[in-house]
Amino acid sequence: MSVPVPAGSSASWPERLALRCAAFGERWFPDAWVFAVLGVVVVAACALGFGATPRAAAEAFGGGFWSLVPFTMQMAFVVIGGYVLATAPPVARLVAALARLPRTGRGAVAFVALASMLSSLLSWGFSLVFAGLLVRALAQRSELRMDYRAAGAAAYLGLGAVWAMGLSSSAAQLQANPSSMPPGLLPITGVLPFTQTIFLWQSLLLTGVLIGVSLLVAWLTVPRGDAARTVEHFPDAVAPAPAVSPGRARASRPGEWLEYSPLLVVLLSLLGFGWLALQFASKGPIAAIANLDTYNFLFLSLGLLLHWRPRSFLDAVSRAVPSTAGVLIQFPLYGGIAMLLTHAAGADGQTLAHRLSTLFVQVASHDTFAVVMGAYSAVLGFFVPSGGGKWIVEAPYVMQAANDLQYHLGWSVQVYNAAEALPNLVNPFWMLPLLGVLGLKARDIVGFTFVQLLVHVPLVLGLLWLLGTTLPYIPPVMP
Repeated sequence: MSVPVPAGSSASWPERLALRCAAFGERWFPDAWVFAVLGVVVVAACALGFGATPRAAAEAFGGGFWSLVPFTMQMAFVVIGGYVLATAPPVARLVAALARLPRTGRGAVAFVALASMLSSLLSWGFSLVFAGLLVRALAQRSELRMDYRAAGAAAYLGLGAVWAMGLSSSAAQLQANPSSMPPGLLPITGVLPFTQTIFLWQSLLLTGVLIGVSLLVAWLTVPRGDAARTVEHFPDAVAPAPAVSPGRARASRPGEWLEYSPLLVVLLSLLGFGWLALQFASKGPIAAIANLDTYNFLFLSLGLLLHWRPRSFLDAVSRAVPSTAGVLIQFPLYGGIAMLLTHAAGADGQTLAHRLSTLFVQVASHDTFAVVMGAYSAVLGFFVPSGGGKWIVEAPYVMQAANDLQYHLGWSVQVYNAAEALPNLVNPFWMLPLLGVLGLKARDIVGFTFVQLLVHVPLVLGLLWLLGTTLPYIPPVMP
């Protein structure tokens, strides 16, 4: 279906730009799985071009294909846990109440963007599902005539704009916990508490600016009138089934009694929350929640408790599982890309990842470090979309370069965090959980997120450089 682009005074130029980008994306942007395969082909061709043997490229791809299986399952449970919690009766009522607040379609999109970004500072996984379900609830209000694509893009802004600037930051979490650091990194960076990374006033200012600008762009680019495409235009966007009401659900036969009784929920919750209490007491709240397994366990446990009946919980899980299909089939391809970058050595024994790091790090000076490192992290992040895993690979040489150039180490982490989010705006890797909830394709929202990217790139790199000039170098502090 073609996208109408209003002419003349009926639409502002940001609307027309967003609609043209959306039309281009819908016509030319491939399915996310095809996009991932193209990434494999491009990276493999580059490795071969620098002298890697076909055997080395094949071994790297096959060796990396299953390397993300634990992470893939963790991501699948992020979707399931977030969906289960967000559809629990109390949270579903909250989502429904929030969906009644906006008065216009444009206001609804901006409202979703704000909810997505604020919640992502606490948890990017919950943000994706919570904002997605908020979009679904708003879409049921036909009087709003809310553009479903723009709303979907707004729901993605948490992960595409600011998630790494908050408690979700894997890099900041890692640097604050010396026991979690890989061997060799601690002597280079020392311990960097949150006061030197995400809680710097420069970081808080940057986050606030990004939220404000992202909201403005989302507001200005919402299609209105005949150009708006509501949820009815997307046949796969079926509204989620309502949560089972614990007060009305009843067993129809004796064998179903436990499914509709809270007894098992109470007993399992005692064990689950007992374990969580031990984790939080022994590791501290921040370190405990930084562990993705603990995070997923917490969300599943909360979801189970709030659903109150096993049948309600299991029904929510059944509705959530189809949303994980893209994650399960695509993440192995990204594992192959990561292995091709880091293990398929060329004729001189150097990998593509090493060549990229050498290219960007060696051209940097103290004054240009933030811009060079930010651009490098953004480019590499497009091919290796893993905030924490990529930081483990990059940190030793990037942070050593920061030491050599006498650059603030905590701000170096924030340079990485802010730049890491940039490729997310157009990379379908992280869109998959949200797309599963919304029943959309990446091509449906990427036109709107691309406009955000056009604004964010100069803004982020410029602020990283400017704010970095206000920070002095502090040598590594050992625990």
